[in-house]
Amino acid sequence: MTSLGEQWRAAVRGAGATAADDDLDAAGAYLLSRWAEPQRQYHDVTHLSAVLEVIDRHAALAPHPDRVRVAAWLHDAIYDPEALGDANERDSAEFAEGLLTTLGAPAEVAAEVARLVGLTAGHATGEDDADGELLCDADLAILAADEDRYAAYTAAIRREYAHVPDDAFRDGRAQVLKALLELPSIYRHQPLRDAWEAKARANLERELNG
Repeated sequence: MTSLGEQWRAAVRGAGATAADDDLDAAGAYLLSRWAEPQRQYHDVTHLSAVLEVIDRHAALAPHPDRVRVAAWLHDAIYDPEALGDANERDSAEFAEGLLTTLGAPAEVAAEVARLVGLTAGHATGEDDADGELLCDADLAILAADEDRYAAYTAAIRREYAHVPDDAFRDGRAQVLKALLELPSIYRHQPLRDAWEAKARANLERELNG
């Protein structure tokens, strides 16, 4: 099995990075250290691996799958559960553009990956954005998990927000669930919508009404 570090190098090289392999490997190791930070209970290496697995399985849906893979690596590169609003996504997008520029990626690629990272704040994509749709679909794949895995996911999210009192957490989480349910479709790509939409909505409704 290919290691995560090897997957990172292949993806960032495929996206146009021109830095030496040692520099790419150092960047990958640094990113993995970020994904392993102690405050992460859900947004960790397991989540990264799951997102990458979905992208790999459905790469044909995206015109630039390596850019999507790199965006997956970077979409939670900065993650502070106490940050307000979309600060984590904005900071991760800024970090992504700077890192990719340092690694010799073309400016347009660095900017595009940063844009993709920013989409994960609200998971709302525009028309003709197949790359963004695949990233968002992969990031939200957990919502269509079986009941036990979904319960483990919600428990991990609660642990990440252990600093938030129960009432405030319930209110904030309800806002997130309602926003997802109000999307015209949680999943954008038709094969993923067909496979996951009904299950995800059932999980969200059950959590909201539980």
